[in-house]
Amino acid sequence: MLPSAPLHRLDLPWLEQADIDVAILRLDLIDPLISGNKWFKLKHHLRAAEHAGAEGVISLGGAHSNHLHALAAAGRRFHFSTVGLLRGHPIETATVKDLQAFGMELHWLGYAGYRARHDADFWTPWRERYPQLYPVPEGGGGLDGALGCAEIVSQARSQLGKAGWDDYHGWWLACGTGTTLAGLVLAESQTRRLYGAMAVPEGHGVAENIQQILGSVNPERYELIAASRGGFARTDPALMAFIAECEEQSGVPFEPLYTGKALLALRQAIEAGRFAKGSRLIFVHTGGLQGNRR
Repeated sequence: MLPSAPLHRLDLPWLEQADIDVAILRLDLIDPLISGNKWFKLKHHLRAAEHAGAEGVISLGGAHSNHLHALAAAGRRFHFSTVGLLRGHPIETATVKDLQAFGMELHWLGYAGYRARHDADFWTPWRERYPQLYPVPEGGGGLDGALGCAEIVSQARSQLGKAGWDDYHGWWLACGTGTTLAGLVLAESQTRRLYGAMAVPEGHGVAENIQQILGSVNPERYELIAASRGGFARTDPALMAFIAECEEQSGVPFEPLYTGKALLALRQAIEAGRFAKGSRLIFVHTGGLQGNRR
């Protein structure tokens, strides 16, 4: 059974000034290692691996990947093998050190090799090398990942009273692969709009991934907003200063690669008049605080 994430009002001066109510769903608090939306994205993939009789899983990510970090931690906790295919060339980060400590076997693909992950034959040599492992898409994506994330909606709805609400108008969250957003769209009513702040460059395939998962679902139910700040995993002084200020004012920790970028994109949208006064939004804290370490 998935842990429950607390929901509470997000108190920030710029929200109060705009007369916009935001409640934050603290997925970062559900587990110290398998944190944020990763519990939800992995649930159905791990169940499928078990049903397939696999001895473990193999997946992809970068040197700061929250997905690989959660997957490796799950492998150590629940005693199954994990293999990670990493973007770029060998580099030592706090995340990589954890992956190794958790027992994940690592392969560095370079940049060209990682870009080939969408090719039809990408998995063929890896299936041959690790026939006992179950392949999980980048970021825990695909329909299985989205179906797990659909449960996030019921967790939030069951706690609306904690925010003093009886209803809300939409969702705001960071997008890395778009899988979590797709899951929320599948579970949410057609009257509520979903906004995904893309924390990765537009060419990273977020829109295509969401469309593939949702199929014929009306694309007008959600909107993608560019929020990468100029590149994958890129930060800048203005972003870092904004995060530090919001952390001090709200008491909520954020990280710069996903939740911080999403929160700044929300402030910019509010300042641009995208939301009427009195609007109520649920902001999803997708975790990833382990990525604050370098």
